Amino acid sequence: MLTQLFTSKTRIKLLMKLFLNPQVSCYLRELASEFKVSPNAIKGELDSLSNAGYLEKEQSGRSIYFRANTNHPFFPEISSMVRKTLGIDRLVDEIMISLGRVEAVYILDDYAQGRDSGIIDLLVVGDIDRERLENLRRITEKKINRKIRTMTLSADEFEQDRNIFDNRPTWKVV
Repeated sequence: MLTQLFTSKTRIKLLMKLFLNPQVSCYLRELASEFKVSPNAIKGELDSLSNAGYLEKEQSGRSIYFRANTNHPFFPEISSMVRKTLGIDRLVDEIMISLGRVEAVYILDDYAQGRDSGIIDLLVVGDIDRERLENLRRITEKKINRKIRTMTLSADEFEQDRNIFDNRPTWKVV
């Protein structure tokens, strides 16, 4: 979906990284290393997106950090496009509709940091139908061409182990 809209693979990676989880902020060399491209390639895209108002810049020491501008009028649409590209929107909608009493849904680790590693780690908290979740996982994996690892916890189990999840990158979806 995004590849038809944007021709720059670097720009697509930036949008996915920064709009998937808008709390993430990154600096140029970190992004260049992660994307395995030259800092100049990243700099041009960051400058372009910043000048258009899609990204915010913040100086910290000698580094300039970039993050999604959540106040931009197109932020909700871009964020939605990124989620749709990854298939996260469909997965979460199905979980909420068909699995029982869902109290929270978290994306963990790579995707919580805005990295498209191809593996989505998903934590579902609540009293849910685990067999239905497994069927949904298999169907969604085929549709979005990504591996999904699921973990389910009751609300009590989640509260007991909360410190474990607080130390991991997490993004609360619901």
